[in-house]
Amino acid sequence: MTKQIPPIADSKAWRGYDHQPTRGELQITSESDIVVARQAIRQVCATLNFGLTDVTRIVTAASELTRNIYQYAGCGVMRWRALVEGAKTGLEVTFEDNGPGIPDVEQALERGFSTSRGMGLGLPGAKRLMDEMTVQSTAGKGTIVQIRKWVK
Repeated sequence: MTKQIPPIADSKAWRGYDHQPTRGELQITSESDIVVARQAIRQVCATLNFGLTDVTRIVTAASELTRNIYQYAGCGVMRWRALVEGAKTGLEVTFEDNGPGIPDVEQALERGFSTSRGMGLGLPGAKRLMDEMTVQSTAGKGTIVQIRKWVK
């Protein structure tokens, strides 16, 4: 069953969320949360006035990184917040889990690398779609991936 999320203004109806229109959190505990994450990020992007192409890029990256949490760690959290630096406005999304971690982050960022026999588009694909990306991971302790995109 896919979870449907209400408009961002109706915050009490969002299960697993702690948010305002420009910041929030989603617990990732099931495969259907990938859809919820996509919807949440799409709504936040609209609030921040991203163009359609950048919305698609951000939603795709968020979807891939949420899927990684579900597939490799089983559960985790996605947090987002609006950024304002001088005249620039943007979005930062952080994905955190306590899963097995990534033994070799540099290798995992190479296009085509996969530990699950997949296409290897998750981390390298997300990096190409965003303006900035950092990955912190410790084998056996978990991973934190942070992505940023600036409104153009």
